[in-house]
Amino acid sequence: MRKMTKTLGVAMLIFVLLLTGCSNSSSGEAEGKTVLKFLHKWPQPEYAPYFEEVVKEFEEQNPDIKIDMEAIADEPIKDKLRVILGGNEVPDIMFSWSGEFARKFVRAGAALDLTPYLEEDPAWKDSFIPASLQPFSSDDKNYGIPLRFNGKFFVYNKEIFDKYNLQAPQTWDEFMNVLETLKQGGETPIILGNESPWAAIHYLTGLNQKMVAQDVRMNDYNPRSGEFTDPGYVKAMEMFAELNQKGYLMDNVNSSSHDMAKQYFFTGEGAMMYVELEEFQNVEDSLSGNWGFFQMPAISEGKGNQNFITGAPDGFIVSSKTEHPEEAIKFLKFLTSKENAIKLAEQIGWPSPIDGATNPDTALQQVVEGVDTMKKAEGMAEWLDTDVHAKVADVYLSNIQLLLDGSKSPEEIIKEVQKVAKEVQSEVE
Repeated sequence: MRKMTKTLGVAMLIFVLLLTGCSNSSSGEAEGKTVLKFLHKWPQPEYAPYFEEVVKEFEEQNPDIKIDMEAIADEPIKDKLRVILGGNEVPDIMFSWSGEFARKFVRAGAALDLTPYLEEDPAWKDSFIPASLQPFSSDDKNYGIPLRFNGKFFVYNKEIFDKYNLQAPQTWDEFMNVLETLKQGGETPIILGNESPWAAIHYLTGLNQKMVAQDVRMNDYNPRSGEFTDPGYVKAMEMFAELNQKGYLMDNVNSSSHDMAKQYFFTGEGAMMYVELEEFQNVEDSLSGNWGFFQMPAISEGKGNQNFITGAPDGFIVSSKTEHPEEAIKFLKFLTSKENAIKLAEQIGWPSPIDGATNPDTALQQVVEGVDTMKKAEGMAEWLDTDVHAKVADVYLSNIQLLLDGSKSPEEIIKEVQKVAKEVQSEVE
């Protein structure tokens, strides 16, 4: 059976590689121009025009360079990038989350060291908020250029909070008291759509960080040394499960999508929702000033730094196999120029990692305040499903719905995490 599975896996990999090869033109030369293959993850109609416009402007200013752009949505691009890692059809510039997701490209020798390019152009390097570059670093070298600087916050309906004379909680105990007050008043305290389990994983991202000491967590998130034996991991899951057990989460959590949940919140059917900074504009469009936000509250018994914030930059890495590194860097400099960073904030409302680009003239006031909060944070808890090895992430992702419906306990799930982490150790050594 194992042999058959392995054979099928190889066949599928070859099939996917053939498809990939057919769907992309090779980078190199075309009509006397240098061709750069550029892969990103925003094909949605509200985002794609921004990239099309930027690429058009770059090509007009650089007539000897052609950008061969491809956009693949969030989940499919994870599979696409995994296939790319083992193949030869590698884009010159490709999207990557920061953290472990980028580090696996570094370990495989697939990512170009961008440190020399940043060092030779201090103005470009210094244009980034420092906290946005660090998550793309490995062994004191930089392998990625951030495009967005995203954080996670609870947004709340002011009208509902005012009805019960509630304030934004600063501690987890205050948070639980707020939730109980709302429940007793007949409100739905938290709106959550976990049909795609990354939504719940974002809660665990922050809870793991706050409950486990930083050095221990970093050791565990390293595929070469991960053990996940600290009791804080179980406690983090217990705290998240408790939100559902006490009736603080909306009904049908596992069968509701994130987009569906947002519509519930926007129509006033719930008091709070945990959203990304880039979604603040959606909140404002629906609630128009009738909302506020706060970061995940501090946990008094937690061993992690309580002044971290959940979130991470995402951006681009350059293939180590590119034949045109200078042109690739030229395009990335254009893409992350202050002019285009301001356009990014103004046109699609994304918080930019370029210092000063997200300001009251270019962005919603709450987005500006959110970026300021992230700049003041002492560190970032990067998304759990991209900050640990893919196999460990799969254990979390495949079990988080079972945790919410009571099919599995936190202890059972963490034992699976420990088992897979041990297997991963032997694979990456």
